[in-house]
Amino acid sequence: MLDLIIKKPKNLKNDILSGITVALALVPEAIAFSFVAHVDPRVGLYAAFIMGLITAIFGGRPGMISGATGAVAVIFAPLVIAQTGLHGPDVALNYLFLAVCLMGIIQLLFGIFKLGKFIRLIPHSVMLGFVNGLAIIIFKAQFSQFYVGTGADAHLMSTQPLAIMGTLIALTMGIIHFLPKFTKAVPATLLAIISVTGISIYLKSLGFEIYNVLDFVKNMDPTKTTIAASFPSFNLPTISFDAIKVVLPYALLAAAVGLIESLMTLTLVDELTETRGRGNKESIGQGLANVINGLFGGMGGCAMIGQSMINIRAGGRGRLSGLTAALSLLSFFLFGALLIEAIPLAALVGVMFMVSIATFEWSSFRQLSQIPRADAFIIFVVSITTVLVDLAVAVFVGVIILALVFAWEQGKKIEAETSTDKKGYKYYKLKGALFFGSVTSFKDLFNIKKDPLNIVIDFKTARVHDHSALEAINNIAERYAQSKKKLHLLNLSKECQELLDKADNIVEVTVIDNLKNWHLADDSLG
Repeated sequence: MLDLIIKKPKNLKNDILSGITVALALVPEAIAFSFVAHVDPRVGLYAAFIMGLITAIFGGRPGMISGATGAVAVIFAPLVIAQTGLHGPDVALNYLFLAVCLMGIIQLLFGIFKLGKFIRLIPHSVMLGFVNGLAIIIFKAQFSQFYVGTGADAHLMSTQPLAIMGTLIALTMGIIHFLPKFTKAVPATLLAIISVTGISIYLKSLGFEIYNVLDFVKNMDPTKTTIAASFPSFNLPTISFDAIKVVLPYALLAAAVGLIESLMTLTLVDELTETRGRGNKESIGQGLANVINGLFGGMGGCAMIGQSMINIRAGGRGRLSGLTAALSLLSFFLFGALLIEAIPLAALVGVMFMVSIATFEWSSFRQLSQIPRADAFIIFVVSITTVLVDLAVAVFVGVIILALVFAWEQGKKIEAETSTDKKGYKYYKLKGALFFGSVTSFKDLFNIKKDPLNIVIDFKTARVHDHSALEAINNIAERYAQSKKKLHLLNLSKECQELLDKADNIVEVTVIDNLKNWHLADDSLG
């Protein structure tokens, strides 16, 4: 589906090194998403660890990385803010964890009932728009790292640290781009982070102002002095009918957004690696991870396209890469906080810039002149909607637009050949699909005033697809009856006959054997 194919062998070394690389990049994102959701950074770190661990073990897509995400954080933020104002931070956290548990249960049910197959209904043009939109979001999100202070006090860095940061970002991107041309023994991303960290520590010792992970945490919350945290502990959220009523809308929306983002990312990784994941199993893995998140103080999450791309580019292919990322992240905030806090933001921004560049489907520009205008329009709309609104809305908008375009195009294809036999019977031999999109064209085929007393509609080379089509047939039959003319339907399926209840004493129906078992998509037959 996508032109970009990343072919690297699956082996333990690649999985372990890529997992460590991913863990380094997970830290600032987990912390940032915690502040988006208005919770303590530990809540985001716990979520990243739990999501990564559980989905690596039980998910349906080896090599895909899950963690705390901005999409889920944005959904739960209003819940936390509202409940903090009403009942205080402790109650707000209880509501959050209950919502995350419900989110997980919904996703579990989605996987258990094998609804993951519906990801196949998402067209290629929507997929391209999704990928391009996310690439823009990843790129755009990095510019917040150039500012110090929060809220109204945020301002651009002063000239010197800004120049140093730009230089280190360029160095990081250069290493990631050029190192694989010389050696692939070590993931370029990991080596870039280590090298730039070493350089930044040296420059800082000389008195230069350089912003690192710890500075980022302090910038978000001056009361925080470290990212160190203890092991997450079990805490069952307090459950009540009133609480469930409050959190259920948030849980439903988060479950939907999380599944869409996860299954879309799964499809993307499938195409990048030329392998195939299992959507239903991934839904179960995501659901289980979110349930455990709610029980162990995490803010929930889903698959992460940016981190998954880092992992795939670094050679991560198996479940070990996800396990390594999760366990490394745990080690970082339990034992290695001092080392991680020293990583310069420039190194992580450079990594994410390269991820956004690699994620963007540049071939879509070349294809614009070669594909239908409707598909080009959908790519543009989905990309813009993903950036300006969110992923779930973008996917729904894209699918709806394409469905309407399809219905319009198919609706124009209904046609009929006419002939009159020796008895004076006029025949309309239909060709095409009769459904909600073509009923108007179908009705326009008939000249009721000028037609003879007996009219035959032959459905041998046509198909009746839905209840709108049946109503259109009934409408034509009634109009002919009002004109004192007899309508005959030929070669109509048995099920269509059963549903044409309004046609009693109006139509004469003949059925051919090879259509008797053809099924119509109508609830009346369920």
